[in-house]
Amino acid sequence: MCAARPEIHERLPSVRCRRRAASILVTFQAEDVCQLLSIDVIRLQESAETFRKCRLITKWRQRPQTPGSAAVMEPRDVCAGAEARPVPVCGVWGQLPAFQYTADLVAGPGAELDPSEVTIQGCECRGPRCVPGECACLPHGDNYLHRRLRSAQKPVLECNVLCRCGDSCANRETQQGLPFQLQLCQVPGKGWGVRAQETIPSGRFVCEYAGEVLGPEEARRRIRAQDPDASNYIIAVREHLHSGHVLETVVDPTHIGNIGRFLNHSCQPNLVMVPVRTHSMVPRLALFAAQDIRAGEELCYDYSGVAFNFTPGGETQSRGKEGDVRQRKRCLCGTAPCSGYLPFDVTLYRAET
Repeated sequence: MCAARPEIHERLPSVRCRRRAASILVTFQAEDVCQLLSIDVIRLQESAETFRKCRLITKWRQRPQTPGSAAVMEPRDVCAGAEARPVPVCGVWGQLPAFQYTADLVAGPGAELDPSEVTIQGCECRGPRCVPGECACLPHGDNYLHRRLRSAQKPVLECNVLCRCGDSCANRETQQGLPFQLQLCQVPGKGWGVRAQETIPSGRFVCEYAGEVLGPEEARRRIRAQDPDASNYIIAVREHLHSGHVLETVVDPTHIGNIGRFLNHSCQPNLVMVPVRTHSMVPRLALFAAQDIRAGEELCYDYSGVAFNFTPGGETQSRGKEGDVRQRKRCLCGTAPCSGYLPFDVTLYRAET
């Protein structure tokens, strides 16, 4: 049975909402990022500890993954069994765009790093709980309190496959799959969207935005090759250091992606995107509840990231009505602070010089 539709969407015009490439910009304190980037890349040596880590990495990489799963997407579960919970489809199955489901980031053309490679050293904690000040993965204190994200404005580093702490460690929140029951549904005026099927408390992890990790030139090539009226799912996440250095991650879930690809934009979102690192310097683009979310409510985030983050270099990120309107798509979120247009990143439309 389809979930009850939130009132806000009954007022929307029946015009399909198209995505434009957007940027999520997150500002960290200089000392935070410097400390994060000081994490050592694993340098294997011939020792018992090396063999232990090799076994852990091999076991981790041989776990069931998609794409390549034998399971098939179906109306009862669009995730094809790749997630901890099935995500049923409420809508016309034949109208669902074709794509290959993956629960994890995968390396795409031009990617400098393979997100599946384990490149971050694990902690040596042996107890049931990692303790700030003692755990190498918690240099800024606990990331979570009662499973809720404490801050979206600092680097988040979770324990990984090489850590000696167990799977029950509280600092592995984004690695347990979908924690809440979600539903993929057709939303009036927007096409496909995602709804919560149960109450989600503020600060809890909801899902991630997974797909192909691209190099910047490949991202621009794909943008330029698209039909102007086609939906675009490419997102560029830029983490700004006070030194002026920028860490950029570009993800495209168009052909290989997860449930996050169906999340719509809102100028007053109930989700916030936070880069979370686990085993790789390529961050997982984790989406957390920015407020308490009711069952039946559509899940949305701000494609520009403006809603919850300070955004330096705003000249590359357009959210309002200024700029070339020929590149703009109408925003149909229907919220009071709606800017009228979907955000997009102009840098993804520029050719390399």
